Amino acid sequence: MFQLESKITNNEDFQYNQEKNQYLIEDYWNKLNTVINGGDPKAIKKHTERGKLLARQRIELLLDKNSPFLELSQLAANGQYKDAFPSAGILTGIGKVHGKDVMIVANDATVKGGTYIAETIKKHIRAQEIAEQNYLPCIYMVDSGGIFLPEQAKVFADKNDFGRIFFNQSRMSAKGISQISIVMGSCTAGGAYVPAMSDETIIVKEQGTIFLAGPPLVKAATGEEVSAEELGGGFVHTHISGVADHLADNDTHAIHICRNIIESLPEKKRAENNFLAPKYPIDDLYGLIPADGKPFPDIREIIARLTDNSEFHEFKKEYGSTLVTGFAKIQGQKVGILANNGILFSESALKGTHFIQLCNERNIPMLFLQNITGFMVGKEYEHKGIAKDGAKMVNALANSKVPYFTIIIGGSYGAGNYAMAGRAYEPRFLFMWPNARISVMGAKQAAEVLITIKKDQAKALNQDINAEELESIRDQIVKKYEEEGSPYYSTSRLWDDGIIDPVSTRDVVARVLQIISNANKENIGYGVFRM
Repeated sequence: MFQLESKITNNEDFQYNQEKNQYLIEDYWNKLNTVINGGDPKAIKKHTERGKLLARQRIELLLDKNSPFLELSQLAANGQYKDAFPSAGILTGIGKVHGKDVMIVANDATVKGGTYIAETIKKHIRAQEIAEQNYLPCIYMVDSGGIFLPEQAKVFADKNDFGRIFFNQSRMSAKGISQISIVMGSCTAGGAYVPAMSDETIIVKEQGTIFLAGPPLVKAATGEEVSAEELGGGFVHTHISGVADHLADNDTHAIHICRNIIESLPEKKRAENNFLAPKYPIDDLYGLIPADGKPFPDIREIIARLTDNSEFHEFKKEYGSTLVTGFAKIQGQKVGILANNGILFSESALKGTHFIQLCNERNIPMLFLQNITGFMVGKEYEHKGIAKDGAKMVNALANSKVPYFTIIIGGSYGAGNYAMAGRAYEPRFLFMWPNARISVMGAKQAAEVLITIKKDQAKALNQDINAEELESIRDQIVKKYEEEGSPYYSTSRLWDDGIIDPVSTRDVVARVLQIISNANKENIGYGVFRM
């Protein structure tokens, strides 16, 4: 395999980029630190005084010591709801229990009683989707009051609303993907189906409760007066109803029981640990990521900081050069890399199509490093058939049977987002760097398009439009696109699976490659390519 040689020196541009990107990273970590502690301090105090562990403490106790935890969508709902729902009130992520990868979904009862808003449901369902795709056992740490009632119209009735959670559980259980619940607090109304539809359920005595209607609603509906414990406590469900299978003394005991359950599940193959580090330090990325909207360096400079020994076996190097494709290893695991090195032309798309087919034939997962303004436009390129050539790449991607995942390292605009495995094409994971941007087009381009339309409309009506009005339109559009194209806007709405620090990229990619190796391989098939 060929070892990449870096041509970047520690020059003024490199140092300037480093300085600018350090500010971006500090802002990123500051945002993370605001959500990591959970809800309001009063709610946290009340929670712990009941003898309950916090959501992050529960996860830490469940996982193997000193093992990695790939947390997802940490900044979900950030900047929305007056920031009253840090992390959307739920923690999700993948960790190891007895050496086995598991998906963890843990309600944070310190955030509005663990109730569900739209982003909570989206985050919960996304975790289940990842678990189903990658055959990961699911562990639900239940401590939730159900739907956040003021938002009920946005979270109840549609296909991917609250009820989808239980639908997903049923489907995964049927596929042999274990569903385990630990009821560590309230589990009310529709939420009662989470433990009821699990393969095995643990409940903490005198703490966990499961019921379709709580005591106030029971009294209103039937006139019956009953306590929460009498209605649906741990003793009731392990001795009388059979809704739960194991009665735990406290959170710690419940987690111990859960670890025992996971230990009994079948073993999966484990990744090899024999590999060489990249030849170049990964924190060089801070100096390579361009500041102030300048162009990226040759994408091979980024790849050289990610792959084992900075080695990369490039495919079709001299053809379709604005898309770089090739094979490498990351922490000992094979991967096919597709990375943008400019705008996509017909040749780039055909090359991408060919490479996607190769990866499928060889059962090699794919990593997309996305920094793309889109496909080339204009009369010459339309006449050459860029639409049908781009369609080939999109077709190959949509029908890929090997797993693939995406990191948006720069811009993600237009149809380039689709061809490079944007969210609509169901990558197993999609992460963004803090400098990334995503929208239908760049802010300045959008402003110019809309101003041109405004001018044409005025001309058609024989009206004048002054320069000040045009400048005001330009400023408004640029501001709107800059705000909505921000990675924080994206991650708040779960358009991605989280923002990552660029220097953690190699570790995240390696972890994802381990996770997706759990999935069963499917037969290869393609749709019809328009020739």
